Amino acid sequence: MAKGKLGERLISMGIISPDQLELALKEQKRTGKYLGKVINSLGFATQESVQTALAMQSGVSYVNLKEYLMDPEATRLVPEAFARQHLLVPLSVEGDTLIVAMANMFDLPVIDSLQRMTGLFVDVKAASEPDILQAIDQSYGRTLSLEEIIKEAVKLAEAEGATGLGEDVEASPLIQLVDHLILEGVKLRATDIHIEPERQVVRTRYRIDGILQQGISLPKVLQSALVARIKIMSKINIAENRIPQDGSIQFHAGKRNIDLRISTMPTIYGEDVVIRILDKENLILGLDRLGFSEEHIKIYKAQINRPHGIILVTGPTGSGKTTTLYSSLSYINSLERSIITLEDPVEYELTVIRQTQVNIKAGLTFANGLRAILRHDPDIIFIGEMRDAETADMAIRSALTGHLVLSTLHTNDAVGSIPRLLDMGVKPFLLASALNAVIAQRLVRVVCPKCRTPYTPETRLLKRFKIPSDSGATFYHGAGCPFCGQTGYRGRIGIFEMLPVTSAVETMIMEKKETQFIEECALAEGFTRMEQDGVAKALSGVTTLEEVERVVM
Repeated sequence: MAKGKLGERLISMGIISPDQLELALKEQKRTGKYLGKVINSLGFATQESVQTALAMQSGVSYVNLKEYLMDPEATRLVPEAFARQHLLVPLSVEGDTLIVAMANMFDLPVIDSLQRMTGLFVDVKAASEPDILQAIDQSYGRTLSLEEIIKEAVKLAEAEGATGLGEDVEASPLIQLVDHLILEGVKLRATDIHIEPERQVVRTRYRIDGILQQGISLPKVLQSALVARIKIMSKINIAENRIPQDGSIQFHAGKRNIDLRISTMPTIYGEDVVIRILDKENLILGLDRLGFSEEHIKIYKAQINRPHGIILVTGPTGSGKTTTLYSSLSYINSLERSIITLEDPVEYELTVIRQTQVNIKAGLTFANGLRAILRHDPDIIFIGEMRDAETADMAIRSALTGHLVLSTLHTNDAVGSIPRLLDMGVKPFLLASALNAVIAQRLVRVVCPKCRTPYTPETRLLKRFKIPSDSGATFYHGAGCPFCGQTGYRGRIGIFEMLPVTSAVETMIMEKKETQFIEECALAEGFTRMEQDGVAKALSGVTTLEEVERVVM
C-alpha cells in the first residue's frame, strides 16, 4: 500500500471524516501533540485504528495481542521494568531475531537498546498501548495466582470481616480480587459485571455481546468484603444495605482510564452488584462502522445534514441507540457549530461538544435543561431520552425554531414512535412538521471470523424468513474457538429500519392514521423492516438467522 499522511490514510480507511481531520489538525496545532494522539483523545478513532494506520504508513505489520500467545523464552530476554517503561512486549524468538510489539514503532534508540541487550536482531510489530500493557501483565505474571488471591482473601475475611482490607492497600488480596474481576471484564469486552449473592456462593457473570456468560464462583464468606470494597471505591454509603444505591469509579488499567457505573440492590441473600463498564476503547464511533446498509447510510447522512428538525433513534435499552447518536454527533461536529447535549448519565466525553448531565434531585430535568440549552445559542441539541410530554413538546418546538434535535425513544419499531408521541400529547400538525426521520435498531452478534464455517439453517427458520430452500444461498456460523470463547460469535453489529418522513407520511400523521396504515404507506415508498436488514446480513455471512430471530422476535 502506498505511503501517505496519517490523516489521509484514516480517511481512506473510512475511520474519520475530512471535517474530523480538520478539527484534529487545529487541535494538534494548539497542543503540539502527535496527530494520532489528538485523533484518539477527540474520540474520532481508537488507539488500535490509529496504530493500524501508522503501521500501514510505515510498512510495519500490526498485531492484535489479544490473539497472540507470548513465548516465555522471549519474555526472559527483556526485563519487565524496561518493557513497561518503553511500552513494548517481546513476542517470540525466531532464529537470530526477536519479534517485539511496540506502541511507538519509530523509537530507534529503544530498538538499538533491545538489540544490544539481547544480542539479536529486532523485528518490530505495531500494537496499541492498552493491549501492550495488558500483554505485559500476562507475560510477566502476577505475584499471586487467582486461586492464591481467593485463598488469602478468605483468610482475611474470616479473620477481620468486611472491613478487613489490609494495611497494605495495594497488596490486599481482597482489593486484588476486585481488581481482577474488573480487569477480566475489560479483557473480555464485557459491558456489565454481575456480582450475585446466592445461598452458598457468590456468582459472577459477564455480559459479553449482549449475552450473560458465567464467571468464577466465590466463597460466600467473601460477599460482604467484596461489596464493601466496591462501595468504598465508588463512594457509596458502606453502612446502608437496605435500599438500592448508585455510584461511579474511575478505574485505571495501566495508562488507560475506564469509567465504571455501580448499582447495588438488596436481595434475600445480600446485596446484588452490577458494574457497568464504559470503555472508550470499545466505543465504535463512525456511521460507516455501525452496520448501516448503503441505502440506509445515504438516507441518514442526508437527514443529519439538514439544518433543523427532529431525528429519533428507537429501541430497547442496550440496543446501541446512544452509540448511533454519538457517531452522528461525531460526524456533524465542527468548530462552526454549537452542539449541546442533555444526558442521563453522560456516558462518554466528546470534545468540543458541551455535555450536561441531568440531576433530578437538584431540579435539573430534561425539560428544565432543554429550556436552559435554548438560551445558549445551540445549532444542534442532543436529548438523551424523550421521557415525558413536556420534554417532547419542547423538543418539537425547538426543531420548528431552527434547531436540529437528536433524541431517543423507547418503542419497538420506527413507525410505533409516531402514535407514542401523539399519545404523549404532541399535536399532530406540530409532529408532522418537525419530524425528519425515525430509526429503529437492535444489535446482533457477529459470526466469529476465526471459526466461521458454512452451515444449513433449520427449515423452520428458512420458512420463517421466507427464504426458498433452493435459493442457493450460503449461510455461515461459528463453530466455536478460543478467540470467541467457544460461542461462535465475536462482537455485535446493528440491524436497522429507517423511516424518513415524506410528504405522504406527513399527511397521515396529521390525519392521525393508525400505525398499520402509516407502515403500509412507508412500505409503498421503499421502507424495509428491521428483520429484512437482519436477513440481508445473515445472507452476507455477517450473522446467523438464529441470531436475527432471537433479537427481532
